[in-house]
Amino acid sequence: MSRGATSGIFSIYMLLCCVIAVAGGWAMDRYGPRKVGILMGTFTGLSLLLTSQARAPWQLLITYSLLFSLGTGALYTVVNSTASRWFVKKRGLVVGITSSGGGVGAIIIAPFATFLISSLDWRAAFVVMGTISLISMVALSTVLLKDPQDIGCLPDGAESGLLKGVIPRKEDNLEPTDLTLIQACGMKQFWLLGFAWLFVSLSLHMIFIHIVPYAVDRGISPMDAAFILSLTGLANMPGRLVLGRLSDVMGRKALAIMCALVQFAVVLSLIWISGLWMLYLFAIAFGFLWGGSGAMITVLIADLFGTRSLGAIMGMMSGGWSIGAAIGPAIGGYIFDMSGRYFGAFGIGAAAFLMAACLLALIKRIPIMTSYDELQY
Repeated sequence: MSRGATSGIFSIYMLLCCVIAVAGGWAMDRYGPRKVGILMGTFTGLSLLLTSQARAPWQLLITYSLLFSLGTGALYTVVNSTASRWFVKKRGLVVGITSSGGGVGAIIIAPFATFLISSLDWRAAFVVMGTISLISMVALSTVLLKDPQDIGCLPDGAESGLLKGVIPRKEDNLEPTDLTLIQACGMKQFWLLGFAWLFVSLSLHMIFIHIVPYAVDRGISPMDAAFILSLTGLANMPGRLVLGRLSDVMGRKALAIMCALVQFAVVLSLIWISGLWMLYLFAIAFGFLWGGSGAMITVLIADLFGTRSLGAIMGMMSGGWSIGAAIGPAIGGYIFDMSGRYFGAFGIGAAAFLMAACLLALIKRIPIMTSYDELQY
């Protein structure tokens, strides 16, 4: 298969993930993370196992693009919407921890998969990874619960006027706003936050795809250039933890705006920097801020709209993220093909973060009475 055909299989997978994220979020709200997680784990394992037996590109459209999207398209939504339901005061830190799992997985799984392919072959590697995914995802999903009210508890950090010993009902623990997906879509806060996430994704994925070719064009070896992405991923995890916890103290909105503004300056600096050590510093700063801003926007969704339909709402937001991920690299590639330089592309990437900061600044808390006055915006 050509590189175009191979990337096409992955592009179709990403497009299908947009649809699956919304459907998975709705299923999460209706049936809970246990049933949805078991189903996702089954599809993920089945996808990888069947992909190991693929003999033609059209078969990969079914075994990988379709089945793998069914297994992983709603993963971010299910994991973080579940975590958000269980915590209030430390929600930023918790979502930072859960969302950092993707970075940890990338660090561990990528070299492990490479080892399997070099030691065995790619088909055997898919069998091993499929078996591990099936067993681990299904097993972990069996212990998940949708709401703390299911076991007679309130979310960590929530306050209740109920008498001691009385089991709380779900309606006794309403968030600042507990909106349905239809209600959320009718509010400007939904669209402001959705487009902010789209612009952040646009810039992030433009950098991810084009930073290594940019470094190679500057005379840096491919191996050293590839390490830029590794540093970005490594810095992402402490960024999610540190900035996620900090958002619990100083407020999500203010910190998200600050991160977007600093990211604007960091991306804009790519127009002038060229040395390897400067690119490594860029990767550390960019990855740290990306981790924090990603966690804070995720938590803002729960803070603004509540947890009633959090899965569906977060699924819709993930669609905007996927659109940005598709647009950003394409814009960067087009500008480079037309001009032979990345300066214009990085300028647009920086402007995208500035636009995200402006959109976040326009978001106002939905004026509904709540007992969670400690949440700051």
